[in-house]
Amino acid sequence: MGGCFSDLQGAKEAVGGINQKATNNNNDAVDFFYTSQGFQPLFTQVELSFSAYDLLDMDITSKSDPMLVVYAKKADGRFEELGRTEVVTNCLNPEWIEKINIAFHFEIVQPLVFHVYDIDTTYHGVSTKTLKLEDQEFIGEATCNLSEIVTKQNRSLSLKLQSKNGNNGKKNLGTIIIRAEETVTSRSVVEIIFRCSDISSKSLNCWVSNDPFLRISRMVESGGYIPICKTEVIDNSLNPKWKQVCLNFQQFGSKETPLLIECFDFNMSGNHVLIGKMQKSIADLEKLCHERKGANFVMPSKLNGQEQILKGQLFVDHYFEKEQFSFIDYISSGFELNFMVAIDFTASNGNPQKSDSLHYIDVSGRLNSYQKAIMEVGEVIQFYDTDKRFPAWGFGGHIHGGAVSHCFNLNGARGVNSGVNSEVVGVEGIMDAYSKALKSVTLSGPTLFGPVINTAAQMAAESLSSYNSTKYYVLLIITDGIVTDLQESINAVVNASDLPLSILIVGVGGADFTSMEVLDADNEVLRNSTGCVAARDIVQFVPMREVQKGNISVVQSLLEELPDQFLSFMRSRNIKPLFSHSNA
Repeated sequence: MGGCFSDLQGAKEAVGGINQKATNNNNDAVDFFYTSQGFQPLFTQVELSFSAYDLLDMDITSKSDPMLVVYAKKADGRFEELGRTEVVTNCLNPEWIEKINIAFHFEIVQPLVFHVYDIDTTYHGVSTKTLKLEDQEFIGEATCNLSEIVTKQNRSLSLKLQSKNGNNGKKNLGTIIIRAEETVTSRSVVEIIFRCSDISSKSLNCWVSNDPFLRISRMVESGGYIPICKTEVIDNSLNPKWKQVCLNFQQFGSKETPLLIECFDFNMSGNHVLIGKMQKSIADLEKLCHERKGANFVMPSKLNGQEQILKGQLFVDHYFEKEQFSFIDYISSGFELNFMVAIDFTASNGNPQKSDSLHYIDVSGRLNSYQKAIMEVGEVIQFYDTDKRFPAWGFGGHIHGGAVSHCFNLNGARGVNSGVNSEVVGVEGIMDAYSKALKSVTLSGPTLFGPVINTAAQMAAESLSSYNSTKYYVLLIITDGIVTDLQESINAVVNASDLPLSILIVGVGGADFTSMEVLDADNEVLRNSTGCVAARDIVQFVPMREVQKGNISVVQSLLEELPDQFLSFMRSRNIKPLFSHSNA
């Protein structure tokens, strides 16, 4: 098995399937194949369909012949055409058949623009792709963000058409309806636990134990194979049992599709040694589990081309088919992301009145790093929160002339730091409360995360205990310094890891944030002071200066893991969407 690995720990981790983190980027054949084929883990393909009613009649002797054009509005204001519907002749209430496919990225705002034209009869029969739009009559336009469509419970959004200058007068230009469907052929997944027995290295003319792992590949029409999953490496074992792998029907095609299952002895050089292989379908693996039988590995013979049957066997200890829902399934059925923010008011930020301070408010309107992080993250998450009332706190400052507080209400309200007492309205409310707090709070220290995380966790726990809770909390912590209470913060994160909560941390300024990587837990399991392990990874840390060096935004870096964290919680609790969309 070819491929190189950047580190030993990463090289031995499982890759592929659908229970692995989307950001687990080992340089392995699985990742290489999907990346080279353009399959990125950070988006979901959705299909948009369109209809309209009460369109303005642009024709005299007949009705309008409408066509709809979809554009993506870029950051620089340019329009990128995504596609066109067909022309529906003589109709003011069209239901277009042509669909438009678009990649839904949770972590960015995706503005869409819809133009409706009346196509001149002289162009009927001409391919819509070749039509010059300037030669057609413009009926009206509408705009929205893609997230506004997918968060609707029926994934359907109605928009009134407007003229390009926004001045319709008393004219009703009509209404368009956009519907979104996730392009998932099947939500069925298969959970499998593999083990092997007697995968002796005798066939390799050595007597040392192996470090075995399995690679599973699917046969394609051309006769070759593409890898879809790799288990983790089990050190020094002839009878390994691997962690559960999870495969969906999109990955293996059908239960009868031949799969190549190969067992390798891991080698850090990347030249892994084949121990044995076999060809089995999902149906075969299900049968092995039910009959509690093993299947022998084979090894191609170099002498006569015949396959040598080996002593080593593969067993399926667990096989289970289930329905696995997507992030969009939950969001469109009424689940919400509740945004919370906590801002660092420690003295290391510098005097807010001076221009070199990280808290300096520029009169020209240029955003400081704190404002930029609030705006970028809030702009995305606000669409997933219906009431847009966000708890906002500060930490590390003197308030009301008293002692240092490590969790105070950013809006200045006294008393408890949870519930409506801490809430502000919208992202602009956070920005306003932040700028006002800079005038009343005295910067101090030290930098403690524990109290803020515990407060957020308390709200998440209270929500979880309520009937039919559909809330998932997202805490954004923005800080300029190295956390002082690292162990207390780790304890708080571990305690919160089984709650509906994710924590996003943005590091601003020039401090050494190395210790923050511990909280992120991408490289090792997080343990609290008593040795308890985090139930799941709920922290994502990004130093703003590193992000600014590249082309990816702060919000993309922070939010790329959030849908997976959301799903890992829902699946761990066996929480399902409020209704199956297909039955809605």
